[in-house]
Amino acid sequence: MIDHGKIEKNLGLMLVLVMIAISIGGLVEVVPLFFIKGTVEEVKTPEGINMVRPYSALELRGRDIYIREGCYLCHSQMIRPFRDESMRYGHYSLAAESKYDHPFQWGSKRTGPDLARVGKKYSNEWQVQHLIAPRSVVPESVMPNYPWLMSPLDTSDVGDRMAALRTTGVPYSVSKAEYDNNVKDFGADVAKQLHIPDAKKNLIEQAQTGKYDGNAADVTEMDAVVAYLQVLGTMVDFSKFDNDSFVKFR
Repeated sequence: MIDHGKIEKNLGLMLVLVMIAISIGGLVEVVPLFFIKGTVEEVKTPEGINMVRPYSALELRGRDIYIREGCYLCHSQMIRPFRDESMRYGHYSLAAESKYDHPFQWGSKRTGPDLARVGKKYSNEWQVQHLIAPRSVVPESVMPNYPWLMSPLDTSDVGDRMAALRTTGVPYSVSKAEYDNNVKDFGADVAKQLHIPDAKKNLIEQAQTGKYDGNAADVTEMDAVVAYLQVLGTMVDFSKFDNDSFVKFR
């Protein structure tokens, strides 16, 4: 029989035993996830193309700025599988949708609405105005103004940022073989955006073509943030899911 009195009076022993208990509990919760088929859903088109892709260079820089400005402190990006959440925000979040997020932006704090499916919900013009002066479009908003996002975007290290994520398993390519594999997995248009040697060129091209900040003549932080917001929740076409499984496609 364990003498709890001795354990509770011995701080070192109690600390060791607590750590052991936490470790066992953590292993029991986490380890099975690596062996359960379907933990990360396969979301592919009937042609075998992955719907969920890594972020383009511009979207990735937008995500970096989103994190820099602390947007995650008020906005979650995880819709839970409850009726009230799906009615307000849309289909619940899939694990596959954040498979390339490092770190993920799930969160639990919602001073503002969840942004998991905000992509294409509003126009680029609305997003720009909302970021510059939130109360001009949402009078009851408590969100601060972000006028400095109209400043020029630093594109000098975008390739390095992608290379860093590549070490975590994000399939950005540096060789022809990796590029060709991405063509097979994501399609030619996406594979081009994932090629690190062309990162800066692709970023500028996407910003100028998309005109996210309303001006094609420059590339701003606003371009990047809006590009990131507009892609959130748009990769998976839920109309192609089997409603019974939400994993296998018709």
